[in-house]
Amino acid sequence: MTAAADVVRERAGAHAPTPRLGLVLGSGLGGLADAVQDAVAIPYAELPGFPVGSVAGHAGRLVLGTLAGTPVVVLQGRAHLYEGIAASELAVPVRTVRALGAESLVLTNAAGSLRAEVTPGRLMALSDHINLMGANPLMGPNDDALGPRFVGLGDAYDLELRAQLRAAAGAEGVELAEGVYLAVAGPSFETPAEIRAFRALGADAVGMSTVPEVIVARHAGLRVAAVSAITNLAEGLGDEVLSHEHTLVNAATAAKDLERVLTRFVADLAGAPAA
Repeated sequence: MTAAADVVRERAGAHAPTPRLGLVLGSGLGGLADAVQDAVAIPYAELPGFPVGSVAGHAGRLVLGTLAGTPVVVLQGRAHLYEGIAASELAVPVRTVRALGAESLVLTNAAGSLRAEVTPGRLMALSDHINLMGANPLMGPNDDALGPRFVGLGDAYDLELRAQLRAAAGAEGVELAEGVYLAVAGPSFETPAEIRAFRALGADAVGMSTVPEVIVARHAGLRVAAVSAITNLAEGLGDEVLSHEHTLVNAATAAKDLERVLTRFVADLAGAPAA
């Protein structure tokens, strides 16, 4: 992550501002990166240690610049466990965001809704998560310089950042649901029985990402907020046949609202003092 951050600094030049915020843009949600001004864009393949995914809807590049008056570093797309990438490798992009100087991280993803009233095209701010991926990016030797051996996740999703997201959504006239995200490894979609079990566990949305990044971010001391773009009702709750193509189509609908909310959120952050 230090090596990757060094490459970013070298490409950006000595006068590039230190990012205050990191943004991770998930499946079909990468359009916001195109709004970054004075952008320096670097493909993940050119950043040491970065896992490179191959899934449609993930551009796979880091973008450094300014969004709505705030210096940001944007991760346009992500890699996934189901691509055969080790959980420990998923830590590198988030730690690079931290090494570049960001204080907070906002993650986005495409997810299935476990609540019939939260329909495709809606947005859901995450209040907590359930990790059923069978992996944790902190497994293995711990580098105390990066974070503690054991990190608490009771405050994984920052209350103040979530309130700021709600305020931004309200200002844009966007209805923002809130709920618990359950992460599975994928890539197969869930069975109806699994969805019934997940609902019994208290989950409101299900997806195949985000949780490893949240864990690494909290380990590194980053404040975290996350938003799911709801792309479908989970298996057994609707009549549609689930597919990744279907996910991308509905993500494009939700992305319009998500971009407005995040742009407002970042603009409001520009007017707030640094933490």
